[in-house]
Amino acid sequence: MSRQFHILTLCMLLFGSIMLHAQSFTLSGVVSDEEGNAIELATVSCLEQGAVTVANLKGEYSLNLKSADSVVVKFSMIGFQTRTRVLRNPKGKQRLLITLYPMKELDEVIVTEKRRQTTGTDQLDTKNLRNTPSTTGNAVEELVQQQAGVSTHNELSSQYNVRGGSFDENSVYINGTEVYRPLLIRSGQQEGLSVINSDMVEKIGFSSGGFEAKYGDKMSSALDIQYRKPTRLEGNIQASLLGGSIFVGYGNKKFSMSHGVRYKTNRYLLGSLETKGEYKPNFLDYQTYITWSPNKRWDLEVIGNISENHYNFSPSDRETSFGTMQDVKSFKVYFDGQEKDIFRTLFGTAAITYHPTEKTHIKLQAAAFHTKEQETYDIQGQYWLDDTQTSENLGVGTYMEHARNYLTANVASAKLTVNHKMRHHDIEGGLTMKWEEIEENAREYEMRDSSGYSIPHTGKRLDMIYSLVSNHKISSTRLEAFLQDTYRFQTGNAEKPNLWTLNMGVRLANWSYNKETIISPRVSLAMIPGFNENMTFRLSTGLYYQAPFYKELRDTTTINGRTIVTLNSDIKSQRSIHIVGAFDYRFRMANRPFRFTAEAYYKIMNNLVPYNVQNMKVVYYGENLAKGYAAGLDLKLFGEFVPGTDSWLTFSIMSTRQKINGVSIPMPTDQRWGVNLHFTDYFPGTERWKMTLRLAIADGLPFGAPHRGLEYQQFRAPAYKRADIGMSFLAYHNENRSNFGLRRVWVSLEGLNILGISNVNSYYWVTDVTNQQYAVPNYLTGRQINGKVIVEF
Repeated sequence: MSRQFHILTLCMLLFGSIMLHAQSFTLSGVVSDEEGNAIELATVSCLEQGAVTVANLKGEYSLNLKSADSVVVKFSMIGFQTRTRVLRNPKGKQRLLITLYPMKELDEVIVTEKRRQTTGTDQLDTKNLRNTPSTTGNAVEELVQQQAGVSTHNELSSQYNVRGGSFDENSVYINGTEVYRPLLIRSGQQEGLSVINSDMVEKIGFSSGGFEAKYGDKMSSALDIQYRKPTRLEGNIQASLLGGSIFVGYGNKKFSMSHGVRYKTNRYLLGSLETKGEYKPNFLDYQTYITWSPNKRWDLEVIGNISENHYNFSPSDRETSFGTMQDVKSFKVYFDGQEKDIFRTLFGTAAITYHPTEKTHIKLQAAAFHTKEQETYDIQGQYWLDDTQTSENLGVGTYMEHARNYLTANVASAKLTVNHKMRHHDIEGGLTMKWEEIEENAREYEMRDSSGYSIPHTGKRLDMIYSLVSNHKISSTRLEAFLQDTYRFQTGNAEKPNLWTLNMGVRLANWSYNKETIISPRVSLAMIPGFNENMTFRLSTGLYYQAPFYKELRDTTTINGRTIVTLNSDIKSQRSIHIVGAFDYRFRMANRPFRFTAEAYYKIMNNLVPYNVQNMKVVYYGENLAKGYAAGLDLKLFGEFVPGTDSWLTFSIMSTRQKINGVSIPMPTDQRWGVNLHFTDYFPGTERWKMTLRLAIADGLPFGAPHRGLEYQQFRAPAYKRADIGMSFLAYHNENRSNFGLRRVWVSLEGLNILGISNVNSYYWVTDVTNQQYAVPNYLTGRQINGKVIVEF
């Protein structure tokens, strides 16, 4: 009996032990990073039991396991260090909170200096945007205008030409979204504030040629703006005789917002023009940038912009002297009438970015642009043209200009981009869909009457010298895609290797209106040689297209003095092959850093749509009629001419020509040479007084009589010369960032066009009784003094 009892007891103990080991338990919890953000899709596994699960989007997990003396559970996620936990005799429900830490990789070390450029895009410094003398209020564009290969001939405009291209050949991006400008603007006087708010800018990337495939279908340049995320409460207030602005920003680890209001008026500047009258320009805009990052995996951002630009002008009189020292002419005009223009634009974009790993980013963004423009004027002028030396009256006449131009444009887009970084590769691709709708209703005419007869004079009827009618509506879609890879590798000696950067990419685009598909392959190669790491050699080439927008479509036909606008559905994209070779050399002089850059370029252009430029207005022929080239050399010396400051000097030479109907002529933006100097200095013994000098000297552009072909542009305007100087005093300084409060107060005095040079903007043409035409120059702004106060908090 005793033996049987012991056997039974032993069996019961063995059965209990088996049951105990077969008992299961539930393990649950949350996987997060070191900042407490949930790590979604993290893997939780027990290899011994073959059990595995994946955390949800909140980082939560749950796993059923069998109990044992010890259970080993592993937590892993790409980009994070794997963690292992050992559970001792777990029972029932177990809850475990796990923190994963980022992976610490030992990658190759490449020592780079400030602004090392290994692609076609250069990074421009933003630290001096506020203290630079400015006439437009568009500090970013004015910085771009001072770069090598870039030119402008109108201090009232934010537009610029790059290596012989037109104003329309420059693409602009804000946080990856392409932005547009109003279409009807014809003069710098009408231009308001650009969509770029310089208070919000963190990075400025600019390429004057040979840029990457991710940038759109424009032939000349790409400007890439990245807005910054404030990390604390900050702001500034600016006020001057040319307008003012208010900026407020706030941010923490997960949320940030920026708000900016800007106001600008050119009334003070326009008072220095030779055409006197009542100028009432006022430009107002509001912009916001909001971001939210609930965790490391997701980012959301919104950009919004509302702009209202009004230009009202009632001219009274004008007196201009022109000609040579031996032959001086006097032109007097008395005006009647007025001009009223309204440019209202709305721009918005929303984006959501998912980071499945630290090196992979998927971004979906939607954007919308709306512009409603109205240009209306009726201006009559009575003029007298005299020879000042002989007092002979050369012409007396009347002219009248009339316009009722209305345009509405809507552009919506959806864009998906993916970026993945590996040890040596940075792969990026994108797909964009755009919907465009443009409606125009335009009526213009110009009448001239000289000494009792109308021009042109037929003797049979009264004709206008110029008349235009346009009434069109167009709806279309565009599909764009790109793929590119930036490959970094090294060759040669292990101690002093050659460091290479190879960027290869291709763009594809299709436009429903003309049913054209274009493919743009692009490649660039840069090398930092092992024998001298201060040198960089760059070579880039590619096929670049200028996809037509509305203005390029407008073809004109003139019958009996009346011009009718039709839309050319057979128009093709203009095409350009870029070949750019560059050399950078970094050196120290007087123990201060400098960089010298030289770029030589050649652009082969086909399927060109010729255009005329009158002031800031670009008028296209509406047909692919020409081919041409642009060739030149850009030199730039950048560095600390004065310790602690950035200055630069640029010099450019260029030749551009196009062939129309077998006739070779220079392009309208053929600036043969140009020099720019940006110099910053402090007063001796103090850093509270700061001086900034800007000099620009550029060759004049070709021009000819209006409403005639490019073949008749046989003249060239005088060189554009301008000097602006700004003196800034730091009246208050407190860098204590622990509390919100007043940080800096700058008081500035700016001398605009300090040398008082009369630069020619465009020409007005008058005719005497013998039908001889005279080009009367329209001069830009004169010498002005501007006061400015900047309060930073």
